[in-house]
Amino acid sequence: MKNTDKSYAKVPRSRLSRMSKLGSLASRVAGGMVAEGVRQIAKGQKPKASDLLLTPANAKRVADQLAQLRGAAMKVGQLLSMDAGDLLPPELTDLLARLRSDAKPMPISQLNHVLESEWQPEWQNAFEQFTFYPIAAASIGQVHSAHTKDGRYLALKIQYPGVRESIESDVDNVATLLRVSGLIPKEVDYQGLLEEAKKQLHDEADYLLEAKLLRQYASLLADDSNFLIPDVFDDLTTPNILAMSFVEGEAIENLVHAPQAVRDRVIELAFTLLFREIFEFRLVQTDPNFANFQYNRDTKQLVLLDFGATRTYPAYISEGYLQLMNGAVENDRQRMDAALASIGFFSQPIRDEQRQAVINLCEQACEPLMHQGCYDFGDTDLAKRIKEEGTSLSMDKGYWHTPPADAIFFHRKLGGLYLLAAKLNAKVDVSVLFAPYRQAKKTKLS
Repeated sequence: MKNTDKSYAKVPRSRLSRMSKLGSLASRVAGGMVAEGVRQIAKGQKPKASDLLLTPANAKRVADQLAQLRGAAMKVGQLLSMDAGDLLPPELTDLLARLRSDAKPMPISQLNHVLESEWQPEWQNAFEQFTFYPIAAASIGQVHSAHTKDGRYLALKIQYPGVRESIESDVDNVATLLRVSGLIPKEVDYQGLLEEAKKQLHDEADYLLEAKLLRQYASLLADDSNFLIPDVFDDLTTPNILAMSFVEGEAIENLVHAPQAVRDRVIELAFTLLFREIFEFRLVQTDPNFANFQYNRDTKQLVLLDFGATRTYPAYISEGYLQLMNGAVENDRQRMDAALASIGFFSQPIRDEQRQAVINLCEQACEPLMHQGCYDFGDTDLAKRIKEEGTSLSMDKGYWHTPPADAIFFHRKLGGLYLLAAKLNAKVDVSVLFAPYRQAKKTKLS
């Protein structure tokens, strides 16, 4: 997220202070409900609890508090907004979606304390210039630009203090708050997702792991000059600071008014990368946040910036999605059914009506692959139809089963890519990009 408003908010470090923030939030939400209920009763109306809870004022309270906590509290809101959107009330989905872009930087005094702890008290001696106000701030950390005295131009990803230590308690506390408040329907079993969120967050908070993944991606894409990945500098990298080369690029969301050819190329490259990730590398960067990508118009390269949410996929999942997509393209529902079962979708008892509805939903999601010629993402209601189909599946047909974690994170990435393509009004022949992976019949992926 880019920052233009120079406002800061100290990151609460201790478990007690973070828990008290959530406790005070619950009290203020309850107070807001009472006040709204009194207003409605005074007007002769009989209010429903859900209507009182999901007022704009309460939505703002929740979003603002989670944004101030940052870390896991903010991230679990992001995950729920993207992965359980079909199961949640629209008002809550909108509220949580704000967390994908709302993050205030930590004060300079707190930042300096982190830098002194990670490097040394005289850390500034190594720098010619250091920009204290971040160029980006998100849920886990913020990014600063700097020039070292030995001539390197850096992007420094600096983790908020206390984030790693607060992951378990933050996720549990936010989940409890949302459950007790009634913001999440009782029927939704999201415990497995929360456990996966904890695991994913621990990985994202490990900057040494991200440095390793940066190098791994650079190696995997060494044969493709269409992508640009920063270099890692080990001498300044620690578990809480990731030091990378500063790469030039334009924010993806700023390309809305770029020439059609530029917008189309960005999405072509994004789909090309996604197919390689799931089918060849079996390593997927699962965070679809637009801020993770930039585009360099001079070199025509897609810049890849963030690898914290990278996930390794087992061969059977990769193979399952290969068969699922091929089944959709071939209009072979039996093949799609077998593929979904192999991925783990039907591990619990399910009625045939529900099973067919899941396949219908996958057919909808594969529409760009099945379309011959350029698919116009700017002139389709695909996202709306997928959401409606998902809502129907979960609400009308009573299918509350949580998909496998690997599937959830992959769908998150694919859904984010569809949203980006729609935002850029891109026209892309996805079927041609998928062509190298077309199979007439099921075979084992080598």
